[in-house]
Formats: sequence, C-alpha cells, structure tokens
Amino acid sequence: MAIQPVSFNNYSNYQKPSFKANNGNYENPISRSSERNLAILGSIGGSTLVGIIAGMGSRVFDSIKASGWKYPTLIGAVAGLATLALTLPSKLYNTKVNAYAREKEMDVFSRQKSAQSNIYENIDDEVKDENVSLDDKINHYATVKMADNGNGIMVKGV
Repeated sequence: MAIQPVSFNNYSNYQKPSFKANNGNYENPISRSSERNLAILGSIGGSTLVGIIAGMGSRVFDSIKASGWKYPTLIGAVAGLATLALTLPSKLYNTKVNAYAREKEMDVFSRQKSAQSNIYENIDDEVKDENVSLDDKINHYATVKMADNGNGIMVKGV
C-alpha cells in the first residue's frame, strides 16, 4: 500500500493515498495480524488499568494499608490478570470476526472499482473507434453513468 504522509512544506507534490499494488490491482488494506495485535494491546492496557484501580482501592482498608505496598500490589496483579484472562478471548474472537467481515467488504469494493475501471476503459476504446455510431456511443456511456448513479431501471427501445 503506497500511503505517504502529508507534507505541508511542499503541498504541490502531495500524492493522494492509493490502495493499488504495483501490479495495478487494488490491495486490501485490512491486516488481520495488526487487528489482533491491537486487540491484545488494548486488552493488556485495560487489564493494567483495572489492576491499578484495584490495588489503589484496596489501600482504603486499614489492615491492608498497614502492610505497605506488598498486598495492594498483589491484589492489583491478581485483578489485572483475572481481567485479562476473562476479556482477551472474547476480544480476540470479535476482532477476528470483524476483521474478516471488513476484509470481505474491502474485497467487494476492490472488485467493484476494478470492474468499473474496465468498463470505462471499454467505453473509452469505443469512443475512439470510428466505426461505432455516435448514438451507440452516447447510449452506452449514458447506460454506464446511470448504473454508477444508482438508477438501475432504464427503459430502452429496441
């Protein structure tokens, strides 16, 4: 994927982000491994936060406060690990399902853009062909434009 950062110093050379691979076909930007890694990182961060809150909350009790930081640290670690053990499998499953669905949506989008590009190339070749009548050229172009705009019903005379 050829995505480049925006350069405010030289905006005239800025190129729009492109999801096309080197071979000209559209590339799917959804990566299951990065989605999984982000879910793991988020779950670890949330569990750490729960552990810190549980450890600090346990210092309210006088019997634990007298022991120093040994027991609150242990309570926080247990709470964090328990939270991680309970939330991580669910997050990983949901991330896998959502990444698969988004990947398939992007595949459909990529195929649609490729097909649309091919149709427009064919119409362009037809426009350059001198043997095709002007009425046929206009009719084919109008049909494709109506399909692009979502006007699927078109009554054509034979």
